[in-house]
Amino acid sequence: MARAWRIEYEGALYHVFSRGNEKQNIVIDDDDRELFLATVGEMVERFEIDLFAYVLMDNHYHLLLRTNRANLCRSMQWFGATYTKRFNLRRHRSGHLFQGRFKNMLVQNDAYLLQLTYYIHRNPLRAGMVKQTADYKWSSYRAYAYGKRHQNWLKIDEILSQFMNVKDRHQVYRGNIQKYSKEEQRVWQDLRHGIFVGTEKFVKKIKMRHLPDKPHAELPHQKRVTNDVKIESVLSRAADILKCDIDFYRESTRIPKAFKADRDLLIYIAWQSGVATNQEIGEKFGLTYSAVSQRVSVIKEMLNTDKELERKYRHVKSRIKR
Repeated sequence: MARAWRIEYEGALYHVFSRGNEKQNIVIDDDDRELFLATVGEMVERFEIDLFAYVLMDNHYHLLLRTNRANLCRSMQWFGATYTKRFNLRRHRSGHLFQGRFKNMLVQNDAYLLQLTYYIHRNPLRAGMVKQTADYKWSSYRAYAYGKRHQNWLKIDEILSQFMNVKDRHQVYRGNIQKYSKEEQRVWQDLRHGIFVGTEKFVKKIKMRHLPDKPHAELPHQKRVTNDVKIESVLSRAADILKCDIDFYRESTRIPKAFKADRDLLIYIAWQSGVATNQEIGEKFGLTYSAVSQRVSVIKEMLNTDKELERKYRHVKSRIKR
């Protein structure tokens, strides 16, 4: 497995997430969930972390945090190892609990943090686990939306303070998250290179400060950012391999069903590469940014169930990397 490029500095903001090994559950019952959150709390205190939002699902989690020291790797490695040890002890099991290394995105500022809290808190709703976001107990949503009592390590005021000159910030938050359901993937408009959530100016600033002159051979994200690959290059190479015409997709008012899978595969490959926003990808296919989000969601589901499509996807990805 390729190593992730970890950019660390004091005051860095991150969206961190990890999934159970082979998509297995990382919690079984409420005692496990309490143990998970207690371990998060220990990490926050021990490593001087500000944690703004979280959601704990059955087989994965999301955290939104700031490192006051340049210590994301140490913090998350401690957390992963400690929770795994405690979980294994409770469950009389051994071995890995999480699927490889944790993943993270570097976030530009508080405005993006706010949008990410909406995305994180709506996870149980998207998964069909609840009918209303407030029905889910194992997230920070109720603290944001209703001012409910919460862990002392959870910091909600900094994000809620963005709602100025309003009578009830919790009410505004509830209203915003309901409206956000119509723009579920909007926050990913500014996902760049798969690891930055922010503007091009922000990415340029990070490159100047943290990107070495020569990218590390085992850090593909460094190579990607160094080369600054363009969407045209990614799509052109993928389309050649699939033997399809992007202009046909853009100019046709109706795409035959037989060709839609290849089109959606191209969209997904461009989206996953992180070289362009949904808006920019949509322009190449004559689609809106929201339509791109929908096609990405569709192809993700298909890749989990359609072995032939998954084989084609792996083939294209391996050829593009050469």
